[in-house]
Amino acid sequence: MINNITRRTALETFGVTLAAGTMLHGAPSETIRLGCIGTGGRCRALMKSLLTIPNVSIVALSDVRLDALAQAKALAGDKVTTFSDYRKLLDDKTIDAVVIGSPDHWHVPMTIDGVAAGKDVYVEKPLTHSLEEGEKVIQAVRKSKQVVQIGTQQRSMEHIQKAREAVEAGKIGKVYRVHMSWNRNSDRIKKGEPATNASNVNWKAFLGNAADQPFDDYKMRNWRWFWDFGGGIFTDLMVHWVDVAHWILNLESPLNAASLGTMVNAKGVWETPDMVQTILEYKDGVQMFFEGGFSNARHGSRIEFMGTEGTIYVDRGRFEIIPDWNRKIKAEEMVLGTGRRGADFYEKPDGERVHLENWINAMRTRKDPSSPVEAGVHAAAAAHLANKALRSGKIATSK
Repeated sequence: MINNITRRTALETFGVTLAAGTMLHGAPSETIRLGCIGTGGRCRALMKSLLTIPNVSIVALSDVRLDALAQAKALAGDKVTTFSDYRKLLDDKTIDAVVIGSPDHWHVPMTIDGVAAGKDVYVEKPLTHSLEEGEKVIQAVRKSKQVVQIGTQQRSMEHIQKAREAVEAGKIGKVYRVHMSWNRNSDRIKKGEPATNASNVNWKAFLGNAADQPFDDYKMRNWRWFWDFGGGIFTDLMVHWVDVAHWILNLESPLNAASLGTMVNAKGVWETPDMVQTILEYKDGVQMFFEGGFSNARHGSRIEFMGTEGTIYVDRGRFEIIPDWNRKIKAEEMVLGTGRRGADFYEKPDGERVHLENWINAMRTRKDPSSPVEAGVHAAAAAHLANKALRSGKIATSK
């Protein structure tokens, strides 16, 4: 069913005009007042960028962890209001918008509550924690007419926009294959001493709709690697490049997935494998391959579009056009960007800031941002289908 949901059909469902730039309701005042929900490390990274954007003010914070709230307050300043229950933050009618940095299983409930409260929303990826959540969150967002940006920041990065233009212009011919990777050689597994006392956490609130279980400091801090709260490498990392592939090739959710997963170093600690591969099949015969893991950094973080005339390589700092041996492409068209190939992060371009600025501008104009809700659902659906194949040991289908 997710494959059949497009931006046009979703908008038409609720009678929202498709005219670009149409004012849906009054834009926020000159200074946009923000609340941040789920103030762990990722949210605090976004806060650092938000604090550099003119006419934006962080006025409220919410988290079930006292230590996370304290660290976020140190960034935002003493005048900020703090809440242990995010619903209390949403009740504040002076707040224009919220940034959601919670674990994955809270993304959709918090987004739906946020738009219902009249707030615009920036929500971290993956948007959904299951395939079933997709249609529900699209309908809630479109019915509310709020501006929702998904945190797949690559869409707002200029060099990746240029790569998209190159593919659309036919620089590498017709694209039938996409290769993606996110490989690190880093210790993400080791257990240390618990850093948070159970008395400083509302564990029941953290669990939300997850199965009841005893407090576990390691799970709380490393939730990405446990099925109740995250979805492993596919939902944490693959979604970034899958979203880029969907955007550049004008694709939605995959039709089929076949996956493999192995525990290299995380056996007995994580639930999700620390080395994975998947092949995704799309309409018109397009295939995508992804590999990811933490025991070897070869290929790093990158996506390659393989066309009939050549290949376009993209990472977070550059793109390159690589002609096939018997094809000719002008040298000046071949590289844009600087930095080491395959690196996870670059200081320039600042992906977080440009993506947040895109959201802020969309709030003021009431246009869709660069990563709208439908894009978030489709990118997450690819990861969920890959995980379905991984956990079942069979080819998974979206039908």
